[in-house]
Amino acid sequence: MNRLFRNTILIALVCCCIAGLPIPVVSGQNEDSTHSAGQSSAQSPLIEEMMTHDSAFGKIVSAVALGDSDKVHKAILSMHGTMDKTLEGVRTRTVTLPKNPARIPEFIDMDLKFRAKLEALDRAARHNNQREMQRITNMLLAACVKCHQTFRQ
Repeated sequence: MNRLFRNTILIALVCCCIAGLPIPVVSGQNEDSTHSAGQSSAQSPLIEEMMTHDSAFGKIVSAVALGDSDKVHKAILSMHGTMDKTLEGVRTRTVTLPKNPARIPEFIDMDLKFRAKLEALDRAARHNNQREMQRITNMLLAACVKCHQTFRQ
């Protein structure tokens, strides 16, 4: 089995596992209320961002596996705006990290690095660079896992 295909399949499998990871919660909410009926993700920019990332990343992995750079670009576009809302919430202190509130600067740094990787993935998609799309998708997946491990413990 070729290495590119094998790695892409591995990414898809890990993405399925990530979908089950708990996501950060906004101050004043508990984990149970985050997903309760009638609760809108619009109430929490961070939850909205995580839900958008989850949906978009699944599309990105599928598109990279299929070599469809146009779908990669469209999935990235779907994330625009949600990260800005989260950073604004962090700046205005309406968004906090319940388990690690003192680590906000680290969270912001990781978020900005994640954005830079997304921009690089978008450039690779616009140039239809399949190998680069896979390489960056692997880096993005690692960043997702690291962020969840860092801020959910």
